[in-house]
Amino acid sequence: MEYILLVLVIWNIITFFLMFSDKRRALKNQWRIPERVLIGSAFLFGALGILLGMQAFRHKTKHIKFQLLVPAALLCNAAVLYLVGRCFVP
Repeated sequence: MEYILLVLVIWNIITFFLMFSDKRRALKNQWRIPERVLIGSAFLFGALGILLGMQAFRHKTKHIKFQLLVPAALLCNAAVLYLVGRCFVP
């Protein structure tokens, strides 16, 4: 179980830096990370990193898609982790 938590922490750090990278690219008018990649990463257990990145870098915070889907992903992530935890931890 410790390894799973470590992987989740690392993955959320990566998703946090995905938001940083996309914000920096937006400011420099460079190629951007597609929104479907950012939202998909959130639903693949990276929602906390995406959400924290949104707030820290003020990036995508006014997009309705992100306002709705990232918190929904966070709730889904938490629900799955809770259920998995109940199955594997006595």
